[in-house]
Amino acid sequence: MTERHNRLLEILAANQRIEVTALADLLMVSQVTVRKDLDYLEARGLLRREHGYALFGSIDDVGKRMALHYEIKRRIAREAAVLVEEGETVMIESGSCCALLAEELANTRKEVTIVTNSAFIANHTRHAPYSRVILLGGEYQPTAQVLVGSITRRSAEVFFSDKLFIGVDGFTPKYGFTGKDHLRAQTVRDLVEQAQQIIVLTESDKFFHQGAEGLIRTDEVEMVFTDDKIPADIEAHLTQRNVDVRKVKS
Repeated sequence: MTERHNRLLEILAANQRIEVTALADLLMVSQVTVRKDLDYLEARGLLRREHGYALFGSIDDVGKRMALHYEIKRRIAREAAVLVEEGETVMIESGSCCALLAEELANTRKEVTIVTNSAFIANHTRHAPYSRVILLGGEYQPTAQVLVGSITRRSAEVFFSDKLFIGVDGFTPKYGFTGKDHLRAQTVRDLVEQAQQIIVLTESDKFFHQGAEGLIRTDEVEMVFTDDKIPADIEAHLTQRNVDVRKVKS
């Protein structure tokens, strides 16, 4: 993605819905160029188009969440990808940072197999040269494009991985990492049973929020990849509990 693509997504994030003509003026390019950019970004699942307009989906839409702070999330994903070795099988849960990690692996790492409950990840990486994805079954949540529930748990039980990468919606020192949806939170806890290392990928904004559902306790997490705006007290709290905190520039 180019700097103009990133700028376009930031403009759309601020406006939610904007005319193509207005985008062209703000980006100082032709409408033809903007339409090509929108075609590219829509194909990647980052936005939707209506006649004469660009817009995001619902608040829980993965493409919308991925577009917010896109470059920071991309840096987080690239740093986390370094942990994955050639020939490895990894579990990747749903979430925007996780989707970018899957994209990075599918484009750069041969012989890496991704086990996921995210239909978005399976679709997002389908054209990548080294895409090898096993999609778990389950009850489909169409907005978030994830599979959850007892069938997902049973599907995951046949796999084991050294690494599970998860996204989060919030954090509280008393419990640890939190989520918004109880079915997705339970699915994360089920996947945790199948992995040795639990690695959290999240931009620092999430440390200022608290989700309604406990996702995973701090002492179960080995590493956190985030950006350098993580609150100092939270970073100290994690470090004191033997969590390896790795930060990218925001």
